[in-house]
Amino acid sequence: MASNQNTEADIMADDMSASTPPMGFKVIVKEFAKDKLALGSLILMVAILLFIFIGSFIIDQDAATRVSLFDAYLPPFSSSTDPAYQGTEYLLGTDSAGRDIFGQLVIGARNSLLIGLSVTVITSVLGIIVGILAAYYAGMVDNVIMRVIDFIMILPQTMIIIIFVTIVSNYNVFSFILIMSAFYWVGQARFIRGRALTVGRLDFISASKTMGTPTYKIILREMMPNISSLIIVNLTLNFAANIGLETGLSFLGFGLPSNVPSLGTLVSAATNPDILENKSWVWLPASTLILVLVLCINYVGRALQRSADAKQRLG
Repeated sequence: MASNQNTEADIMADDMSASTPPMGFKVIVKEFAKDKLALGSLILMVAILLFIFIGSFIIDQDAATRVSLFDAYLPPFSSSTDPAYQGTEYLLGTDSAGRDIFGQLVIGARNSLLIGLSVTVITSVLGIIVGILAAYYAGMVDNVIMRVIDFIMILPQTMIIIIFVTIVSNYNVFSFILIMSAFYWVGQARFIRGRALTVGRLDFISASKTMGTPTYKIILREMMPNISSLIIVNLTLNFAANIGLETGLSFLGFGLPSNVPSLGTLVSAATNPDILENKSWVWLPASTLILVLVLCINYVGRALQRSADAKQRLG
């Protein structure tokens, strides 16, 4: 009798486990297993990031930015012609000042990624908090917040960033991150608010408010999970966009200080027709790296979005 009960219990347990939908990490793994392009993009992106961040600790920044006019525009796989630096090898060649392109590429990529990630985190946190609060409280609070956002959005933000970059004293990487973050959170706040307004009108949110559930629990446990897919795709797309924004400003000469390597600084050398046509090793590696990173981030972000959508559908 006992053995029969144990057998029935085992069968019921197997049925329950079979009917339980995969959640969390399993959903993500399943989605990446189905999408080979996203999986390949994830592997490639992780490999590039590891190479950049490990390499940036190994490479000496002073040596990478060292000026050697004897070594100007050396092609890839060349040795230094400067007697002071005899025996130095340049894997990707040198620029107009004889600086190592490979060293600048690795250190510049690290700087661009850190800036893009920092700006993405800061603006996303501000945008999510402001957008959800505006949608949750609605009414006068929403009107005031949205008028402030509208005012900031109608400003020529890129021009204002350029002005701040020009006039700020002791300008550095930290200042650049703060200046960019001060203006680029408003678009995300408006985006999150639009979705949160729809979620805030659902019956279970109204029921939670009626039952006296604390505001932070409603926001974190009921509203946030229902907009998680939008937050994920917004984070990934904004990360790629912020990398492009930093490199674009550096390309124009209003990004990082001139003594700090950046992908945008390397790409800006292509404004010279002679370099563009005859010395492609100066700008092509940085341009290729930007393209590959942005594409990888986008493909990974789309896979994560599908995973979040699947998780919501499964409960």
